[in-house]
Amino acid sequence: MSDSTESVPNVPADYVPPEVWKWEQGSGGRFAKINRPIAGPTHDKELPVGEHALQLYSLATPNGVKVTVLLEELLERGIKDAEYDAWLINIGDGDQFGSGFVDINPNSKIPALLDRGTNPPTRVFESGAILVYLAEKFGAFLPTSPAPRAECMSWLFWQMGSAPYLGGGFGHFFAYAPMRIQYCIDRYAMEVKRQLDVLDRNLAERRFLIGDDYTIADMANYAWYGAVVLHDIYSAGRFLDVSSYTHVIRWAQEIEARPAVQRGRRVNKTWGPEEERMPERHSAVDLALK
Repeated sequence: MSDSTESVPNVPADYVPPEVWKWEQGSGGRFAKINRPIAGPTHDKELPVGEHALQLYSLATPNGVKVTVLLEELLERGIKDAEYDAWLINIGDGDQFGSGFVDINPNSKIPALLDRGTNPPTRVFESGAILVYLAEKFGAFLPTSPAPRAECMSWLFWQMGSAPYLGGGFGHFFAYAPMRIQYCIDRYAMEVKRQLDVLDRNLAERRFLIGDDYTIADMANYAWYGAVVLHDIYSAGRFLDVSSYTHVIRWAQEIEARPAVQRGRRVNKTWGPEEERMPERHSAVDLALK
């Protein structure tokens, strides 16, 4: 087998991939203890259930924020049936591998939603799928006319396909990997900057991603790219020169100023200033108390 790493910076020249890859438990940096090459539960644990039809099991990472922002926006519109219970899933402790959670999301990733208002209850996993499910269920934030609906879905699916390069790609190798590998950081930094340029060029001509209407596509993209340009996610703002994406910044600031977005960002959050934390949310009163 030829050595395919000889021209890659910071990769040992003597590394040759094995004929068959084997998992070395404990490898992989900060999140090594929760990563594994197999699916399924690791332990038995039932999920708690609250009084509302919608039961959300999540954490306030960007993917979790997408859903809580939408739920709070629905409530802001006066849609009372969008009331929900939000239960904390601590991914650092491996809660996502409990049997109850795996029953709702076999992929063991947050967020996961159980709609107990249907018979039988409806499980929905993958954040983009949850956004579409709720938007269709309540008839809000998703256009019904073919052309704007297609544009909205395109930007939603663009985010779902692009963000892994930001999080699992750039974020991992820049902030969490056990060693800094120049090739990996350069590769993913280039891609993240390309993504920001895609957004910036589109938003130079539009208030929101599809035009004048605020949709689930904005919520999904804001959760990730708003975190990049406004909150220095991975402490990489200067490295990525995010200040140059002025249209993305303008768009993200407008979204973040919305009261529902401010509430949604706090739900299932366990870090940061105390006044911003809301590990669980079971009614509008919970958020109003702080």
